[in-house]
Amino acid sequence: MSAPAPTPNVIDSTDLVAGYVPEVNILNGCNLAVGPGEFVGIIGPNGAGKSTFLKAVFGLVPVRSGTVLLHGQDITGMAAHKLVQRGVGFVPQTNNVFQTLTVRENLQMGCFLAPKRFGDRYDVVTGLFPRLAERADQKAGSLSGGERQMVAMGRALMLDPSLLLLDEPSAGLSPMLQDEVFLRCKLINDTGVAILMVEQNARRCLQVCHRGYVLDQGRNAYTASGRELLGDPKVIELYLGTLARA
Repeated sequence: MSAPAPTPNVIDSTDLVAGYVPEVNILNGCNLAVGPGEFVGIIGPNGAGKSTFLKAVFGLVPVRSGTVLLHGQDITGMAAHKLVQRGVGFVPQTNNVFQTLTVRENLQMGCFLAPKRFGDRYDVVTGLFPRLAERADQKAGSLSGGERQMVAMGRALMLDPSLLLLDEPSAGLSPMLQDEVFLRCKLINDTGVAILMVEQNARRCLQVCHRGYVLDQGRNAYTASGRELLGDPKVIELYLGTLARA
């Protein structure tokens, strides 16, 4: 009796080359994988291509060569709305809430492809983010930065994705609110949602993720478990500095 086929990774990126303008590549052959239920972080210096990688996976940046597989199916260059239908949620770093809409209306927008699921998913998402239920009738634009980030993450979860892409979720937040966001990310991951997160706060990212990738000049520089990268002398010297020793 033959062994069952292995479960494919949620995301498999192979030799990905991508950029915003013709003949200028930001990614120069990135390879990255996220297994089922994994929490994977991407760190690296400014301009390394971290956010570009997420946008290329989500169909927002042209892919020039290479492939992206989602659960073993080729999604290279697929439009963002089709990826949402396939179970991919994306939270951009900026402009990630509808400021004139209430919290509840923002969450409803996250369910626009399946409005009948709103009631059940609203209960699940506000269970992860109780503050959203408390602020349900408040305009998103009047919320604090941390609360707006929770709205954005909650909206991306409304269709019960298998993969959540997070672009610097702690950017601009106080250290206390950053800790809250990382905690919520961990709770989301604990429900079985795979997470691929780009983060400038390298130390906290590597503390919470299962595995990490270090990008530099659009290429893979290092990859290992979060704990291993956090203690790697070369990674500390080149990319983390005193953050890793704090």
